[in-house]
Amino acid sequence: MQRAEALMEIIHERGKRGLPLERLYRHLFNPELYLRAYGKIYRNDGSMTPGSTQETVDGMSLKKIQAIIDALRYERYRWTPVRRVYIDKKGSPTKRRPLGLPSWSDKLLQEVIRSLPEAYYEPQFSDRSHGFRPGKGCHTALTEVSETWRSVTWFVEGDISQCFDRLDHGVLHSILAEDIHDSRFLRLIDGLLQAGYLEEWRYHETLSGAPQGGVLSPLLSNIYLDRLDKYVETTLLPVFNQGARRKPYLPYMRIHKAAWKLEKRGQREEARQLRRQLQRLPSHDPNDPGFRRLHYVRYADDWLLGFSGTRREADYIKEKIGKFLRNRLKLELSEPKTLVTHGRTQAARFLTKSWSCTTMPSAIGTVIALSTGRCQWTSCAENADLTCAAVNRPPCWSACTTRTSGSSRGSSQSSGASRSITNWPTTGTASAC
Repeated sequence: MQRAEALMEIIHERGKRGLPLERLYRHLFNPELYLRAYGKIYRNDGSMTPGSTQETVDGMSLKKIQAIIDALRYERYRWTPVRRVYIDKKGSPTKRRPLGLPSWSDKLLQEVIRSLPEAYYEPQFSDRSHGFRPGKGCHTALTEVSETWRSVTWFVEGDISQCFDRLDHGVLHSILAEDIHDSRFLRLIDGLLQAGYLEEWRYHETLSGAPQGGVLSPLLSNIYLDRLDKYVETTLLPVFNQGARRKPYLPYMRIHKAAWKLEKRGQREEARQLRRQLQRLPSHDPNDPGFRRLHYVRYADDWLLGFSGTRREADYIKEKIGKFLRNRLKLELSEPKTLVTHGRTQAARFLTKSWSCTTMPSAIGTVIALSTGRCQWTSCAENADLTCAAVNRPPCWSACTTRTSGSSRGSSQSSGASRSITNWPTTGTASAC
């Protein structure tokens, strides 16, 4: 038997090179993989929570590992239906989320199975995907938006309706079969997906979806939704990323030239008045038809697009993604939650944050129109549904905490000049209303 770490390196390398995996099932006979899996999950909070049987981590032994391997060797292993419970959904006290509790043996085997395709698919996943991945998470998704997104006029907020409950088993099988050329391994995963669940000790079949609470489910959902990532990256991003930079804004250039001439003639006060007007204008045309930018980020089943262009184009992008999900992945967008939001007058929601790309006040009280402004997020502590776009400056700053990328430096770059920003709170320090 190969050592576990050496095996993972080989699988990882095949994933980087795009080579298929073959004879993967036989690696499930390696006891070292089970000890490695045990070391990862035995401290989890649910390790002592029984599923549909009374088996928990305290009954773990080498003998039990060997029994699992023997059952797999002759394809006699049978998945146990998960025990379904309901937990409160964060942010929605009236809604509850189903959670499947597997038995300990199933949980251990799922972790062993998960480690193999994860090593293979991880180098193939998009860098724009941040959910359920090693070294990534909510913070990396938030950082990507705040640090790299520029020139956003429209946000397209994406939410897939009941995504994890509606993953089509046939589509998932075909996606896995493209890279994993091992029918026994695929049958084992099919058996897991179709094992069913017990709710109040009554058995129910599972015709679609991956059990929420299962160790393998997050990886399977990422493999499934990676098709969406690839579609956006290969089809939409090349079309809607055009132009090296925006054209100069003609009204700005005229005033800038007039101020320069007055400065040359020694009329400094008149030139200063014109330069104050410049602070209210963008230096580059915000409606340049030859300039387009499209940004994309996804965390699990939530995704966000940032677009610089027209509203019609933003609606078109939303429609194209909806058709792709419906026709290729058999998923549906949640219409009430999939919105096209103006990035400068409204706020989009992503990962419980309100996002906007707004104008900012300068030190002398004027407004700097940032055609290349960074995106910022606002976290609303008192009301999760409160829209806290900085452009509309909420009446009570104590309710909100605003984080603006680069705000700690105390300056903003606009129109080629650096302007100090004073009295602009980066945290909610105002007194209560």
